[in-house]
Amino acid sequence: MNTEAKPGSVLKGLRLANGWTLAEVSRRTGLPVSTLSKVENDKMSLSYDKLARISRGLEIDIGVLFSSEPTAPLSLVTGRRSINRAGEGKLIETETYESTYVATDLLNKRFVPIVTEIHARSMSEFGEWIRHPGEEYTYVLEGTVELHTEMYAPVVLREGDSIYFDSGMGHAYLSPDPKPCRILTICSGDESQLIAAARKTQTAAAEPVAPAKPAARRRASRS
Repeated sequence: MNTEAKPGSVLKGLRLANGWTLAEVSRRTGLPVSTLSKVENDKMSLSYDKLARISRGLEIDIGVLFSSEPTAPLSLVTGRRSINRAGEGKLIETETYESTYVATDLLNKRFVPIVTEIHARSMSEFGEWIRHPGEEYTYVLEGTVELHTEMYAPVVLREGDSIYFDSGMGHAYLSPDPKPCRILTICSGDESQLIAAARKTQTAAAEPVAPAKPAARRRASRS
């Protein structure tokens, strides 16, 4: 027999089982205490946006909120892990970047790791700024990077250098040298938003930039 899903009741059960106050859940999710109280008492329905915020804030799969199973305390040690072998990951190719998103099998990650090879040589070639919610840390694995941001003068980073910045600020990574340039970036934003931002830049840059070499030829030239 089917039973009606009650995310509010599940949320309350999770909160009580883990000894959290409404204020603590509010801090974790960014939702007001009054809203959470109404949700728990079935006086307010949860939109997808609120469900996603609760899922991320409490570090649970969104499906848990629709579970009819008894709620057990959440362990602070999840034991989850993801191993990516060389060449594995979700590849997003644009005229400016070739980015590999790793650990994509894990949901609700606290941060998103990305390994990127930079192709753009100038801002005119790059196109519009990239910007997305959260913060970003980048470590230069190989080559030389020229990071442009809309609030600071360009900065040059070389192998072993790193930078941490507000990724809501427009930014663009350039490769001023003809040698290969690779970076490891860790972003605190939502993975889907990051991918959407990368694809938006690809669309914006498509018209003014001359076609780049096909990916297969780029890889051949590096081998």
